[in-house]
Order: sequence, then structure tokens, then C-alpha cells
Amino acid sequence: MNTGAPDNRYTRGIADFVAGLKYEAIPREVRERIKLLILDALGCALYGAHLPWCRILQRTLAKLDRTAACAVWGTPRRLSAPHAALANGTQVQGFELDDVHRQGVLHVGAVVLPALVAVAELRRGMSGREFLASAVAGYEIGPRVGLCMGPEHIGQGWHSGATLGVFSAVAGAARGLKLDAGKTVHALGIAGTQAAGLMAAQYGAMVKRMHAGRASQSGLYGALLAEAGFTGIADVFESEYGGFCTTFSRSQDRFRLSELTAGFGEVWQTLGVALKFYSCVGSNHTTLDALRDLQAQRPFGAKDVKSIVVHASQVTVDHAGWKYRAEGVASAQMNLSFCVATLLLEGDCFVDQFSEKIVADPKRLALAEKVEVRADPAISARGSKYRHAVRVEVQLNDGTRLERSVEAPRGSEPNFASEAQIVSKFEKLAARALKRSQLAQLRDAVLGMDKLKDASRIAKLLTPKGTR
Repeated sequence: MNTGAPDNRYTRGIADFVAGLKYEAIPREVRERIKLLILDALGCALYGAHLPWCRILQRTLAKLDRTAACAVWGTPRRLSAPHAALANGTQVQGFELDDVHRQGVLHVGAVVLPALVAVAELRRGMSGREFLASAVAGYEIGPRVGLCMGPEHIGQGWHSGATLGVFSAVAGAARGLKLDAGKTVHALGIAGTQAAGLMAAQYGAMVKRMHAGRASQSGLYGALLAEAGFTGIADVFESEYGGFCTTFSRSQDRFRLSELTAGFGEVWQTLGVALKFYSCVGSNHTTLDALRDLQAQRPFGAKDVKSIVVHASQVTVDHAGWKYRAEGVASAQMNLSFCVATLLLEGDCFVDQFSEKIVADPKRLALAEKVEVRADPAISARGSKYRHAVRVEVQLNDGTRLERSVEAPRGSEPNFASEAQIVSKFEKLAARALKRSQLAQLRDAVLGMDKLKDASRIAKLLTPKGTR
């Protein structure tokens, strides 16, 4: 019987990176980018605070939980740290507005920040620089797990935001708690065994919104339990039987463990996180950008369209190219054909274009029927980096044929948004929950995070004034 220590070189490598990450070692470009990513995620959460599914969750948790350690962002409510992480993560993911690491297939801020802000509230005195370093630790790890697993992970039906998300959440929380590498190994192992989330939720279930919050909660549990001496799976990534990689890939070889630690200190996955400027699943954005470009080239509207064919990767077809089912706002925001119809009829595809009353809109349903999404083997063969690439063909009623290819949408790595664009989006979304003066204070605190003496001030600014 083998009683030796398990081979956990990759799990340990992640733990070493997370525990040893210093603010000063993070390149200036990454430090500035993380502040913008944080601001964007908080704006998404504030918009989400009063959505019906978020309010159901808040009310239910409040009935179960009489503690008041942490803020539920954008509301007067306070809950225990794990329940606040669950609620706040759900709010960030609440309306398909939050960031996405396209190659790693992960919404990162929704899982990192709720757990990390909870840590800052539990352990007052964490400096803004420590908060930023901890956030970067979280933003670096989850995408690497996604790169390890590849796009096949979501293709098999796992909701990657929920499964991969636990590792981003626990990395940020562990760094925030200043766990050493040994305890961080166990934190990763505790979080990893809680990973779960099914993509069937995308067809209209409210629970799809909750997956990120659940992942954030699991990461927080992992870090807090490991801090107390609780042990997890020490080789959570490497184990041949029951490990994360073998189990979720259903194989011994359809994953790349080397991606877990590749480029630490040289390649920063934080810079690969893209922002959304449409209120729908990230897989749809390149098609919507292509249509806007074509309309600029040759103006046309919904009434002019005979047919549209979107050539896309197999992952995009599986994720967003299915036959539309009018089962709720989530279903509308996830479906590519319905979002194309929305853009052409409404002129945009942002928050004002989605509500329960449009889910079965006859005009959108009729136009969506003219949109076909086809798998293109050549695009699929380019791998995860180009999983959102599309070639869009538009046939107009007058016989005109238009075509446009887009590899990456607005807000993505090669086409990242300006600070002004990000601030504008934040202010529009945050105004749903905060008065303008407080909104400005929160904006300035996040953009000046490196100067904050106590990062828990962010949580205070996320609570509407007059309710504390």
C-alpha cells in the first residue's frame, strides 16, 4: 500500500503563488486593470440588487439568518458572511452584465469579490493594496483552471462559472486571510469538492443566476475552514480517482495540468478578462457587434432581413445556438437568435431591452426564426481562444448579401474598453441602487483602492446611506 504523500505539484504550485503574491510584484498595468474590473462587477451587483430572483434569495436567506456581519450590496440587509457571499455573487451575475474570461470560460468578478469583500468585513484593517493583491490572486487562478479543462468542460454540460469559480473565490479569500501555502492547499481542496453547476439552468431557471454566488460561498468556506485547520483534498487537481480534472472531464487525459501554473509572474490572466456591453451571454456579443458593423456599412432594419446565418464554434452553438424557448428572461438573454432579434428591433441589447413581458414578444419570436446558428469546424478547430469568433451572413429582402467576421467583441482583451466607458456603464447600473453622491464616492474609492487604509469601506459604500 502506498502511504507516501500525493503528487500535488500543481495544487501546491497554485498555493505557493497565491500565498506568496505581493502587491509590489504585480505589474502596474494589472493593478490598474483590476480596479476597473472591480468597479464593473460592483455596478453589475448594484443593478442586480432589486431583480426579482435576487430579492427572493435575499428574503429567504434573511429568514434563515439573523447574523449581520456583512452587507448585501445595494440594500439595507446584512447577513452572515457565507450568505452575503451567496446573495452578492448572485447579484453580480443577476442580469448577464458581468465580466468573462473568454478563453477560461469564467465570470471572474462574480465569484472573487463577494467572498473577498466578506473577508474584508470580517477582518477589518485589510489595506486597499492587500485587497487588490488578493483580488488579483482570485482573478489569476480560476481562468487557469478553465484553460486546463478547455471548452469541452462547458460543452459537456457543466456550468463553468460554478465549477471553475470555486477556485477563483477560494484563491482570493485565502490570500485575503493571509493563509500560508500549506493551508491554501487545503482551502483549494475544500472548495474543489463543492464544485457544482448544470448548464440546463440556462433555459430559464432563476438558479442559473445563483451559481456564481454559490461558488463564491464555497470558496469562502474553503478559506475560513482551512484557516481553522480543517483539511481538504491535497491533490484536488491531480488525483487520478475523484480528482477535479479526471472527474469533470471523465477522462485521464482530456485536460492539461500544466496550464494550472503556466506563466505565473509573467502571463497575467487578469488582462484576459473581458467586459460586457450587452446584457446577454458572452457567446452572443461577437454576432451583435458584427450586425452593428454591417448596419454602419449598409443601413438596414428588422423589416429588411430575409435570413441571417451565424457560423460559430461548436461551443457557441451548444451554449447559445439552441432553438429558443420562451421560459424566462434568462432564456432570452442566453439565446443567440433571440438576442439578434432584440438588437435589430430595439437598436440595442442592454438592460432596458429585457423584462418578463418581452420573453414571448411575437415580433422577436418571428425575427428569431430567421436566424440560424451553424457549427463551423474551422472556427472550432482554432480552440478556446477563438471560441466566440463568428462569421455572420445577412441576406436582405432586396437581394443584398452582407458578411462580417468578428473574432473578439467590444470590451475584450484586444479591444478593451476605456476607463470612461467602464465608468459610464458603472454609473448607469449603480444608479438603480445608490444616490449619485454615494455612487461617486464608491467610484472614487474603487479607482483609488491602492490608497485605502481599510478595504471594508467598500462594503459601507455599497450600503445605501440612511440604512446602516
